[in-house]
Amino acid sequence: MTVSQFITTLTQVIVNPLIRLMFALALVLFLWGVFEYIKNADSPEDRQKGTQHIIWGLVGLFIMVSVWTILEIALNTFGI
Repeated sequence: MTVSQFITTLTQVIVNPLIRLMFALALVLFLWGVFEYIKNADSPEDRQKGTQHIIWGLVGLFIMVSVWTILEIALNTFGI
């Protein structure tokens, strides 16, 4: 097995599913925050909690998209 094949296998078997899982978790956190924000519209404290979940969900989504993009750029740069 060459280094190129090893990196491709590692990316396909471990890294990509892990990125997808983290992306899904960030999306769930974001959606949960939206649900909390709407459900607790009359309570400023609970609405703030929903806002925090929305923000952290968006941060997580941004990080996962960035990681995936950087990984794809690196793999395409080296022709893997």
